[in-house]
Amino acid sequence: MADEMVRRAQNFINTTYHGKLGIDPLKEDGETSWAVMFALTRALQYELGITTLSDTFGPTTLSALETKYPRINASTPLIPDFVGIIQSALYCKGYDGGGLDTMWSGRVTASIEKMAVDMGVGGAFPDSSSLYPKMFKSLLTMDPYVLVNNGSAEIRTVQQYLNGTYVNRKDFYIIPCDGHHSRNVAKAMILAVQYEAGMADGVANGVFGPGTQTALRQHAVGEGDSGRWVALFSSAMVLNQRPAVLQHYFGASLTPEVRNFQAFTKLPVTGKGDFSTWASLLVSYGDQSRKGEACDGVTKITPARAAALKAAGITYVGRYLTNPSTTSLPEKAIQPGELQTIADAGLRCFPIYQTYGRDASGFNYHQGRAAGQAAVNAAVDHGFKAGTRIFFAVDFDAYDYEVTDSVLPHFKGIQDAISADGNQFQIGVYGPRNVCIRVSEAGHATASFVSDMSSGFSGNYGYPLPPNWAYDQIVTRTIGSGDGKIEIDNNIASGRDTGQNSFNRPRKLLPDVRFDGRFLNALHDDIGTYMQSIGFPNDGGNKIFTHTQCFETILAQDDLVTALSNRYSMRKALIQTSAYWEMRHYDIVDQAVDAAVVYYHTGVGGGMTPKRDSSTGIAQISGDVGIRAWNHCISKGYVSGTTLNPEKDPDIWTMWQKVNKDNAFSIQTVALIHLWDAESKPNGNNPPGGETVLRPMRLDYTEWEIFQVLRRYQGWGKEAEEHASKRMGLYQVFEKYNGIVRNLAL
Repeated sequence: MADEMVRRAQNFINTTYHGKLGIDPLKEDGETSWAVMFALTRALQYELGITTLSDTFGPTTLSALETKYPRINASTPLIPDFVGIIQSALYCKGYDGGGLDTMWSGRVTASIEKMAVDMGVGGAFPDSSSLYPKMFKSLLTMDPYVLVNNGSAEIRTVQQYLNGTYVNRKDFYIIPCDGHHSRNVAKAMILAVQYEAGMADGVANGVFGPGTQTALRQHAVGEGDSGRWVALFSSAMVLNQRPAVLQHYFGASLTPEVRNFQAFTKLPVTGKGDFSTWASLLVSYGDQSRKGEACDGVTKITPARAAALKAAGITYVGRYLTNPSTTSLPEKAIQPGELQTIADAGLRCFPIYQTYGRDASGFNYHQGRAAGQAAVNAAVDHGFKAGTRIFFAVDFDAYDYEVTDSVLPHFKGIQDAISADGNQFQIGVYGPRNVCIRVSEAGHATASFVSDMSSGFSGNYGYPLPPNWAYDQIVTRTIGSGDGKIEIDNNIASGRDTGQNSFNRPRKLLPDVRFDGRFLNALHDDIGTYMQSIGFPNDGGNKIFTHTQCFETILAQDDLVTALSNRYSMRKALIQTSAYWEMRHYDIVDQAVDAAVVYYHTGVGGGMTPKRDSSTGIAQISGDVGIRAWNHCISKGYVSGTTLNPEKDPDIWTMWQKVNKDNAFSIQTVALIHLWDAESKPNGNNPPGGETVLRPMRLDYTEWEIFQVLRRYQGWGKEAEEHASKRMGLYQVFEKYNGIVRNLAL
């Protein structure tokens, strides 16, 4: 909401420091923002005589301020513009700036005193009516010092306590007092522990290192203890959203809450603030010396490794359903016979699904739909039984807005895919605490596998362990020796998920067969459901063909598609997906362009601009692309025929008419284009640097290879990438039913 005094502050900056700060003029919209705070920081630096201006209020700015103005109050000789900076900052923080008249008045003093109280530092400095350098630094931030967004009063009390107690230590800076745990609050807690342990300024660094851990081992607290160690321990309980308050005496009421926390986190239930409890309260990974009952890893479980895991107390083993890479981590995905080895050793396996999603761009609704069906297909292939929970990975530091914008829609897509498949599998989420909490609260997952080992993730800082946590990943370690040696991520298990210890017979890698008519209606409906979910109504909407028309046209070529699949070791779903997708996109613009091509080559028609070539027919193939794909495949011996010249109009017209009028020829050409695509589209329209050469076409292409083939069919660039990610979901639906049918044929 716009604020007139903030607008005046923006105007003050623009008029007073025009051309002096190295930034563009501020937008005078009356809204506080980091841009305004950065501008005020630069203005302060300018007035302090700093020549290299920066958005950052760093050590140089603080040192200059401490040297020139160790305290600022009504009696400090200040130029008017310097006062104007303070008044502007006060208004931007929500305090009275005294009318922004560049005069230090009693109103300014009252606001400084009020802010100091809000910060918790009212009694920390000699004069409560003065603005001290660390207060000035905090004044030029967006940090609030009052409760905001349903903040906790108990957490705010902790924040104020930390500020008031430690603000005079060299490396401790004022933290927000907004009632919300955060990265800065977590660091402040560790600094406080280090200060109480006697670490000097410059040694205390807010890192949970060996020295800090040693100090905590020496300062266990329990019922009857008192002092600052108890205050910090109870503060840590508050920050972890336990029902406790900051207290300097460890009373009888705190003991059961500690016991509850220990039971929840699977620590020894002692009721005391021992090292393991301190560690779990202060950092996401807690006490890394703990031995977990679970693990996950990227290495095949052999009999020797299974024995080593069993000897180390492991019961639950997390393994990956797929591996998108063809070159790295060759044992990442579950290997043939591995699940039986796990079961024979008395271990249990929980499946994990992860592709390349290392940033928010890999997460959206349609990619979630594809991921959900791909995971189901892979789980069935491996032999996981109905009821198994699949953990879908979010393996990056997702900020809260990215969870909202990308991760939650992605998991809605996963949930919809699992539901469309009949809910034979449950959904779990792997990721930082905030991701797990929000995905679960949205109803998209029933258990969490928490990546607490990534303690630096913003989604782990300041968030409690999710209520539905099943596995808590805390450290990587190597166990066993010789043939049994294996590196694992050690996980604490809560018992909310127990994996599986018996499995169906895994499905073999089989060639595709003719489609079984008993599944036609189910396939028809599932494809329709998926396409509707990404914006394609079954009645065709603004396209020429309905879903049913496209489906029947493609499935009418099933004998040919099956023969092409067997001839080229190419999954039927690749051919079906490209053809169906292109036919569903055919619209009146495409019709008009096709007419323009006919007019160019025959003179029939008129009233339009003639066009030499276009993507046409059910598979939207141009004469140029058709010629180049056929020429390549003829040269490779994949198909026989006469080569054509894409530079000659008669040859373009010959190919164009075939792909326009002959559905069978178009379907065959789809397969040839895929072969051409996989071999880097030589002599084609490639991106700068060309396409990479994929492995020769094969039935066990990885998801990455499938994506590449589907993307290359359309070309390259952003649109091709976006369409290919949507085609992946369609591919997985086709592959689901093709997989069912080929295994029924055994």
